[in-house]
Amino acid sequence: MTRSRRPSAQTTAVVLALAEAPAAWRYGYELCQQLQLKAGSMYPILMRLADRGLLETSWEAQAPAGRPPRHLYRLTGPGRVMAAELAAAAKAVPAAADRTGAAAGRRPTPTASGSTESGRR
Repeated sequence: MTRSRRPSAQTTAVVLALAEAPAAWRYGYELCQQLQLKAGSMYPILMRLADRGLLETSWEAQAPAGRPPRHLYRLTGPGRVMAAELAAAAKAVPAAADRTGAAAGRRPTPTASGSTESGRR
């Protein structure tokens, strides 16, 4: 039995960042800067995505003198499908949350009795 889990917010951000230019090779440090993720989070995510066949990897062909070659990443076909699904889900979530009154930033308001109410203001 295969169990499919929803990717973490960080993994989703990485996939969507790579999907901005799916044919372009990107390197990890550039993604770290763009997404403000630390390398200790970014590289395990990239390795997991590559292990699952969602990313293809390559080494930089010609590194400038004095710098080692960088490891490059881009989405595979299945990775692009996943990116499209994540983008569609991200668009659907805010609309659904707004209908239920659970949109981000709304917290239950304490009442005099100590209970909470979550009505709109």
